[in-house]
Amino acid sequence: MSRLAGKTALVTGASRGIGRAIAEGLASAGADVAITARELAALDDTAAAIRGMGRKAVPVAMDVTDVASIRS
Repeated sequence: MSRLAGKTALVTGASRGIGRAIAEGLASAGADVAITARELAALDDTAAAIRGMGRKAVPVAMDVTDVASIRS
């Protein structure tokens, strides 16, 4: 059993690059992952990859540099 089993991680910038790699790595280690990016549609591929590993993916559109975006 993975030490991340039953845990949920939050990864920002998860639509591509390092953020996506981190999100997929956490999922492969057993975590469910909440993923964020500025555009919700940009998270579709990452969410599909995580779900393909049998983990939960919760995509959320958010700009972490904008407080109003975070609160909504």
